[in-house]
Amino acid sequence: MQKEQVSGKIIDLQVLRRLYDFIRPYSLRFYLLIFMTITMGILGPLRPLLVSVAIDDYISVNDYHGLLIITVLLLILIIITGILQYFHTYLSGWLGQYIIKDIRVKLYGHLLRMQLKFFDRTPIGRLVTRTVSDIETLSEVFSQGLAALIADVLQLIFILAFMFYLNWKLTLISLSTFPLLVIATYIFKEKVKKAFNEVRTAVSNLNAFVQEHITGMSIVQLFNSEEREYRKFEEINKEHRKAHIHTVFYYSVYYPVSEVIQALGIGLIVWFGARGVIQEYTTFGDLTAFIMYLNMFFRPIRQIADRFNTLQMGIVSSSRIFTLLDSDEHIPDNGKHAPEQLRGDVEFKNVWFAYNGEEYVLKDISFKAESGKTLALVGATGAGKSSIINLLTRFYDIQKGQILIDGVSVKDYDLRALRSHIGVVLQDVFLFSDTIETNITLGNHEITRQQIYEAAEHVGARRFIDQLPGKLDYNVRERGATLSVGQRQLISFIRAMVYDPEILILDEATSSVDTETEELVHSAIEKMLSDRTSIVIAHRLSTIQNADNILVLDHGRIVEQGTHQELLKKGGFYARLYEIQYKELV
Repeated sequence: MQKEQVSGKIIDLQVLRRLYDFIRPYSLRFYLLIFMTITMGILGPLRPLLVSVAIDDYISVNDYHGLLIITVLLLILIIITGILQYFHTYLSGWLGQYIIKDIRVKLYGHLLRMQLKFFDRTPIGRLVTRTVSDIETLSEVFSQGLAALIADVLQLIFILAFMFYLNWKLTLISLSTFPLLVIATYIFKEKVKKAFNEVRTAVSNLNAFVQEHITGMSIVQLFNSEEREYRKFEEINKEHRKAHIHTVFYYSVYYPVSEVIQALGIGLIVWFGARGVIQEYTTFGDLTAFIMYLNMFFRPIRQIADRFNTLQMGIVSSSRIFTLLDSDEHIPDNGKHAPEQLRGDVEFKNVWFAYNGEEYVLKDISFKAESGKTLALVGATGAGKSSIINLLTRFYDIQKGQILIDGVSVKDYDLRALRSHIGVVLQDVFLFSDTIETNITLGNHEITRQQIYEAAEHVGARRFIDQLPGKLDYNVRERGATLSVGQRQLISFIRAMVYDPEILILDEATSSVDTETEELVHSAIEKMLSDRTSIVIAHRLSTIQNADNILVLDHGRIVEQGTHQELLKKGGFYARLYEIQYKELV
């Protein structure tokens, strides 16, 4: 599994600045949160000071009236602190959820505009981790990390200030164990930071493996690979478990160590403080306050290590998210040409294209597909047929040459406008886990049910739709699992027809349809092809005999072109393919 690079910084200021861009719309609430954090930092250390006053000034002299006033003040202080704590916790959580919502929406919108080359090489599970798990980690930065860290640091500062105010000698004595805690905390922080990085990588790898193998479960089961895949999953899950156990181990060591150091500090305070009380250079109230302060002082120190780790995880997740947001792998959409209608003339001029480097899959391709006519593409697997479709729809951009529609380069078209004029029916039909209507309209509310039913009649799909429970409201489940291959193909035909494109592409569109269904849709396909430019990739040569022009591709080059009869008379590549298929049929 791939290892991922992560930030080694405790606090990455650049990442925090970018996070602040998402905080800015909620700046009023953010500053209110900071104000409450500062207020809580001041109010917390006041309690031991009031206890010291109560003991030295009122209890020691039996002043019940003064003690009552101090008690009421303490009660009011506790109530105010509790109310502030409630609003602080709620507001930090609220802020975190709104911010991660904005980040997640922006990230998903960014992914929607990425070119297919990016998805070709990036595991889907890793993208799911970025969009869900990594962003969820950011909510903890706001609810348990940044705001809480600031509160802890402020509380430490105010505690030290009050301690020095009461007795500087006892303060220095109480801080004598502090270096030990700092060293233990630093070691713990570094170890847990590394462990958390391992956890995030393990989670990403686990997500990628599970997503990929659940999607391909039919292949796993078909080739009896369950045991092998199970063992692979065990190994990946073992790495995930080990990473988590590392964090558990470090926590189980750190907390007892910090408790021992705190107990040692309290023991020193009690010893030297008691001597001070006996020798009358320290009051009993101050000693009591110092014991309370020391408990308050050590608790934030232990929590700071946790806050840093939460913040570190957030920084790691943020770095990964911003790296993804910074990836500039969008198809450039600088074109302004957005006609409402096209004639549909398509021309490739000396086109060279490679998915990787200079491994060209299309080499000096030139052809024309005239408006209203049908162009067929024929060739062996890997000849470059599907690449031509990917380039025409601008899923990828070419390295050399030109692709023109109505004499205008596809790069000069507005991308949305370009694709709105092109309909594609693929061999491998993808359906979302939603209703048949939504899978046809793809959420376009301008398409009416009447249009859907008319298109369904044309392709012979009305009957099977009417037989389904709920008809157009029938949920096809994930990837159309409740429909047959032929039914999914028919839905893709309806989808293409309701958008009424001027350019129609059929990529092996009938290869997954049985003979009876193919006969059903054959006349519908002829209607679909009649008044528009059509590009048909065909495996069955019998389906393209009426094409106006047939291009025969081999290893990325056009080796023959002409009509069906012309190519048969040549006795070349096409004729041999046709002869092979004819023998198979016989």
